[in-house]
Amino acid sequence: MTTTIDYAAGGPLTDLSSVGRGALADLPEDPIAISRLVHRLVIQPHDAGRLELPPGRFDENQIRPAARLVRTLLDLDPSPLTVPRPPERRVIGTCRHFAVLACALLRHRGIAARARCGFATYFQPGLGLDHWVIEFSTDGRSWVRADPEAMGLTVLPTPEALVPGQFLTGGEAWAEFRAGRLDPARFGVWGTENFGPGEIRGNAIRDLAALNRVETLPWDEWGRMEASYQGHTGADYDALLDTVAATCAADEPAGTAALYRTADLEVPTALIA
Repeated sequence: MTTTIDYAAGGPLTDLSSVGRGALADLPEDPIAISRLVHRLVIQPHDAGRLELPPGRFDENQIRPAARLVRTLLDLDPSPLTVPRPPERRVIGTCRHFAVLACALLRHRGIAARARCGFATYFQPGLGLDHWVIEFSTDGRSWVRADPEAMGLTVLPTPEALVPGQFLTGGEAWAEFRAGRLDPARFGVWGTENFGPGEIRGNAIRDLAALNRVETLPWDEWGRMEASYQGHTGADYDALLDTVAATCAADEPAGTAALYRTADLEVPTALIA
């Protein structure tokens, strides 16, 4: 039996069927126009920190399901999502929330979309920084890689169509590292000491999960990820990551789904809520 992954339908964390129709009324048909909406719906925690918001609001960046993100938005402002929100009425989230909300809206519109976890090279020269973007397809054959968060910034001339090298998925970065073409000390989380091979391994595994329509939080850990971050894994785990990188690059649904279901790689049920 041939395995398929329906990227045009909501997954465990991107299903919006529980959201009232009014909130999703009049969504554009164009995938770029849909993605551009998200910049006025989500705000990064460091930007929200400049506002006088109740401290409890910052827990919003722990929300996993897109439907809960939408309900939080509607609690702040009941207008349809096509109505831009002022900063104080946007949901507080990371780059992952920008990507997952865009992905959910695209899937709700019947457009094939998926979130990708990896590293952006356009925020700080010479660094690959932990980041999430999306890919969408309108022809069922090719994917366009885009950054919904950057669509509202000035860091890129064409964030709606990233060019090779501007963003590396976790698997792409791992393959480059293993080939000796990438310095892992320059890949990690901005503002922290979390740089190195462990960060690349973690994002490669999160990207595999995202290709299986399970878009975790950036700090979710499972399997041997914590041991990897601490430098306590060895050659066998690196060989597994080689397989993860090659499988994600092949982009073949049966292989992607089969590998995801193996030990160390499948997201625990507790992290899909």
